[in-house]
Amino acid sequence: MAVFTELSFDEVAAFFRVLGLGAPRSVRGVTSGIENTNYFVDTDGARYVLTLFERLTFEQLPFYLHFMKHLAVRGMPVPDPVADAHGVILHSLKERPAVVVNRLPGASEAEPTAAHCSSVGEFLTRLHLAGNDYPRQQSNPRGLQWWNEVVSVLGRCVSAGQRLLLSTELTFQNELALSSDYGQLPRGPIHADLFRDNVLFERERLSGVIDFYFAGCDTFLFDIAVCLNDWCVDGLTRRHNVERAAAFLGAYESARPLTSSEHRLLPAMQRAAVFRFWLSRLWDVHQPRRAALLKPHDPSHFERILLMLRGEFALS
Repeated sequence: MAVFTELSFDEVAAFFRVLGLGAPRSVRGVTSGIENTNYFVDTDGARYVLTLFERLTFEQLPFYLHFMKHLAVRGMPVPDPVADAHGVILHSLKERPAVVVNRLPGASEAEPTAAHCSSVGEFLTRLHLAGNDYPRQQSNPRGLQWWNEVVSVLGRCVSAGQRLLLSTELTFQNELALSSDYGQLPRGPIHADLFRDNVLFERERLSGVIDFYFAGCDTFLFDIAVCLNDWCVDGLTRRHNVERAAAFLGAYESARPLTSSEHRLLPAMQRAAVFRFWLSRLWDVHQPRRAALLKPHDPSHFERILLMLRGEFALS
């Protein structure tokens, strides 16, 4: 969990005054997320989230912020960036890029039901379809190119068995990306990080989706696989829950049926998705950054799922 840049109440109040958002009543650092600094800021009229970006640059951020605005304008329950008097949605605070968005209602669901998974599947297909006319382009920042860059670094930090797993899985994924089936997969802007802690619910109604800062243009199937590997996996056994997976895919395909190539490559893409997050967690453990409240996630969760998907590990 992370607060990298500490702000005083007066600093936040001055920033909100410039944006015409009124005087804050409360300012609270958010102890979730490991990439950015977030504060909950309440005024007399509304609730907001102030984000300072610790990793992303002013040049990188327009893709993410305008994608959120693109979806919000279409009525989707996503954060809507606040513009200043000149219509600018990307700001600067303490020499860092900053954005203010409306705070969405609800809370994340740690133990999702089939109904929750169905809601996520419905949202994801709406996002993919809404992105069809989004004009900006950016590759998935944690896609195949990044995997090839970090595996050699991580190989020096892990055990021999993990080093072999990193190498063989990277080879498999590179070969997959060259296949004709992969080349036929539908593509467009994706969320790429649609985990349980990034979706809000009021009871079983999906009320918000947050944290678009790993979004990029990639295969829709990668987005689907990320969800299946989190929403439809039992937290204790790491096994896929058939009922939840069926609910998620059924809701998704009600608006956009999967192509034949997507059906064939779904198991391989689930390996790709779990590989990406295993790499990220290994990176956070072995290449840590300083933060006021930072504790990296345990990489072993995704390592075990990857081994199960490869058929190399099974619970007794």
